[in-house]
Amino acid sequence: MDLDFTPEEEKFRAEVREWLEANVPAEPLASFDTAEGFAAHQEWEARLHGAGLSVVTWPVEYGGREASLTEWLIFEEEYYRAGAPGRVGQNGIYLLAPSLFEFGTPEQKARFLPPMASGEEVWAQGWSEPEAGSDLANVHSRAEKVDGGWLVSGQKTWSSRAVHGHWLFALVRTDPDSVRHHGLTYFLLPLNAPGVTVRGIHQLDGYAGFAEVFLDKVFVPDDQVLGEVGQGWKVAMSTTGSERGLTLRSPGRFLAAADRLVDRAREAGPLDDGLREDVADSWIRARAYQSYTFQTLTRILDGESIGPESSINKIFWSEMDLRLHETGLRLLGPAGELVEGAPEAVDGGRWADGFLFALAGPIYGGTNEVQRNIIAERVLGLPREPRSKR
Repeated sequence: MDLDFTPEEEKFRAEVREWLEANVPAEPLASFDTAEGFAAHQEWEARLHGAGLSVVTWPVEYGGREASLTEWLIFEEEYYRAGAPGRVGQNGIYLLAPSLFEFGTPEQKARFLPPMASGEEVWAQGWSEPEAGSDLANVHSRAEKVDGGWLVSGQKTWSSRAVHGHWLFALVRTDPDSVRHHGLTYFLLPLNAPGVTVRGIHQLDGYAGFAEVFLDKVFVPDDQVLGEVGQGWKVAMSTTGSERGLTLRSPGRFLAAADRLVDRAREAGPLDDGLREDVADSWIRARAYQSYTFQTLTRILDGESIGPESSINKIFWSEMDLRLHETGLRLLGPAGELVEGAPEAVDGGRWADGFLFALAGPIYGGTNEVQRNIIAERVLGLPREPRSKR
């Protein structure tokens, strides 16, 4: 693993840094969980796209610039270093797009990828259900085959970006006699289709960042099935690999937060031993995660794929994020609890907002308890614990 960047990569970094310094809004955009903020973030995505920086690794024909994965990691570092706005289209860009590239038809790629890259169309995730959270294979939503397509019925919940978004990628049972991982199909459906009802779920910050989505015989044409009918689990595992592995949580996010933490610690003056050690530990973990990510990248470039070990990755960054923000709040005291807009909020209220978001990290993408089961069974090869007899 070579950690030295090439002259071309350093040139790319300089280009990205210069553009971000000239274009990142001076004031934070309103939350994209509000109608106003959602529209503002779409405009920001359009500006990124116009500069060729929205989806740097994608082919040019879909809005990218065919940058390497190393350059993408460089972009992410610079993006978070600059304090740029959150990516309102991340569900599509980081989760759905890799599956579209792997399983999509040429027509599906041409239809869905360009407006995803520009921010014109924002995607929500339609996986979790009231009885299928981390146990994704327990999906009960069903689809009935009709002429030219499917009628999809059921309920999805915890669907991020569904309140203001445009499309939903959903895992649905198409074989009524199937169980668990079998008989599932991966659908792409518009949220404004007849039979779709979206009900917002308010978070701790007061915004409806998630939604319940009710599907009542929603017609989905055959050309909006991703992958083969009945093989939805295979497609979904591709998406979860992206969510838990390389693309969703790049090191740039945590490197920037760790650097802010160190800056605040220096401003605070002498710290007690325990707090000083926790600040240092947060900085070290962020860099350890960076090294691990480059190791993963090296494996990918060598032709390997990310398997169940992505669960290790997910546990590490989610717990690191929470510890880092807990340390930040301890360091800053009451000032760290001030949210965006408060006159004395530190770093624009990022510490309180970051802490609230970090609380969800061990839950979304599959709870960390489930990830530990995956590691035990599929990475370490440990046997399942026998079910207790009642």
